[in-house]
Amino acid sequence: MEKIICGIQQMGIGVPNVQEIWKWYRSNFGIDVRIFEEAAPAPLMTKYTGGVVQSRTATLALSMAGGGGFEIWQYTSRNTEKATFEIELGDYGMYVCKIKSRDVRKTFEFIRNNQGNILSEPMRDPSGKLSFFVKDPNNNIFQIVEGSGWFSDTGHPSHCGGVAGTIIGVSDMTKSLELYQEILGYETIDYDVTERFDDLSVLKGGDKQFRRVRLSHKSMRQGPFAKLLGPTQIELVQAIDQTGRRPIFENRFWGDWGFIHLCFDVQGIDQLQKECEAKGFPFTVDSSDTFDMGEAGGRFSYIEDPDGTWIEFVETHKVPVMKKLGWYINLKNRKPGKFLPNWMLKAMALNRVK
Repeated sequence: MEKIICGIQQMGIGVPNVQEIWKWYRSNFGIDVRIFEEAAPAPLMTKYTGGVVQSRTATLALSMAGGGGFEIWQYTSRNTEKATFEIELGDYGMYVCKIKSRDVRKTFEFIRNNQGNILSEPMRDPSGKLSFFVKDPNNNIFQIVEGSGWFSDTGHPSHCGGVAGTIIGVSDMTKSLELYQEILGYETIDYDVTERFDDLSVLKGGDKQFRRVRLSHKSMRQGPFAKLLGPTQIELVQAIDQTGRRPIFENRFWGDWGFIHLCFDVQGIDQLQKECEAKGFPFTVDSSDTFDMGEAGGRFSYIEDPDGTWIEFVETHKVPVMKKLGWYINLKNRKPGKFLPNWMLKAMALNRVK
């Protein structure tokens, strides 16, 4: 089966307080449909959890407006550790999660009226599009961006959808582009600019000079959930002055405080594995067969980008629609690249949490 990147399935977020922070995400972004919630050990992740099997609780949630979801992840066997240094723009890893909006100014007013910790007024990026930055109560930074590719109108007052991409700090733009452009299919360069940027200046360390490359994909993603996940962007940021730059997760575990991984929904994972290995990005974790998350299942694997940022791939095999009735979507034998019908995707809204 050929490799198909179906879209960003979710942004993994390590938190000390799953239920509390998810309530904030429901209120401010409308990410309110629970796909699964599970507490269990994570035996396959010991490479990144100090060689010890750690326990955790995880909730996967999304917005029926469209966009990727959040996997909100909390250790139950240890404390969730913060970075011991103040993270700056240009440090290596995922620094910002992009959330799409139907109307950036209206989202700004809504979050401001909701007492959100807004870092900037709406400002224009190098492509002329409006966006602004906001911190959640755990100090994770989100950028509200002009969205496209909507799935449904949920009527949520924030005018938001789900994950529309991320800003990733990198040390070597050329090396990083090999992964994000060639393997992950973000072939289009929306802009490639080196200067000081007004819209980034509100971020810690953001008043310095950066090379900033935003990537997108020309054609619509294919696959069962592609219409729901929608189009996304990856923005790579390289500090021109590299002194003092360090990995955001230096001396910490995967699952600790912050954006822990960017997860892609994929098909043809065997072919993807061959391509990743041939280009120098071997799978570092691989569940090899169906990994059961209690209410959902699939095969998952991880690679690292050139700076050690965790990228997850999930080939989804089953998804719950109505667990009480035993109604699951089985994807194992579906034709690759085929969309699920809209009614089936919309049925997932039965799992909405107010």
